[in-house]
Amino acid sequence: MDRRRLLTMLAAGTAATLLGAREASADFPFDSGSSGIVPQIPGLPQVTPDFGPKTPIGPGTISALPGDGNHMALTIDDGASSETIGGFIDFARNTGARLTFFVTAYYPGWLEHRDALRPLVDSGQIQLGNHTWDHPDLTRLPGGAIADQLNRCKDFLWNQYGTDGTPYYRPPFGYHNGSVDAVAADCGYTVPTMWYGTLNDTNKVINEGMLLDAARQWFRAQSIVIGHANRPTVTHLYDQFTDIIRERNLQLVTLNDVLIPPR
Repeated sequence: MDRRRLLTMLAAGTAATLLGAREASADFPFDSGSSGIVPQIPGLPQVTPDFGPKTPIGPGTISALPGDGNHMALTIDDGASSETIGGFIDFARNTGARLTFFVTAYYPGWLEHRDALRPLVDSGQIQLGNHTWDHPDLTRLPGGAIADQLNRCKDFLWNQYGTDGTPYYRPPFGYHNGSVDAVAADCGYTVPTMWYGTLNDTNKVINEGMLLDAARQWFRAQSIVIGHANRPTVTHLYDQFTDIIRERNLQLVTLNDVLIPPR
């Protein structure tokens, strides 16, 4: 038996002991052998999942994952709801799901959940990107103010999480242009990261049915899907999301898992 498979079995066995066999079976749906995702079990070596060869990308906007495959990047913006940030962290810890947060650093939830989130960031299971300090429309700001928005978030990410999120940034509202991208690149953010699908959770009124309909529409291979950590409605749907992901044989990835960014 090779070392990777042994460690995977040890981690899964430890989890089953801690949570009970029935819970472990339900909570770790993304484990698929040596390519599976191992929950973060304290005290055990972590097995790095194998997602196949990474794809080099150049500077410029991305809105989907290049190439063929069954990967999907679920990306979560903002963070106005501390409860929802915590819910996504629990989702990642309980299932092994890999996520990318685009952090709006102004929101206090990113500090409130730092101790829970930092180990997942350190392990690579959760990736952090820059979503500015307090979410302005960057196209309406002069260059110095754009740089300040990005650099304040950059400093926050580095000081609290040991990463600065480069080279990926997501402009608030998706609004950017050549001038914004040039300033962002000077700050180290050469890859504006848009999306192919959305949970449609920015409406003033949302409900579980709307979110599930969006997931059924947009959870697809090689898609970058955007959601938001702003309302707790989404925290009631993780089991249903997991079912869709499993049924479609999708593998959740971070951007770093599958992309080689420009140097």
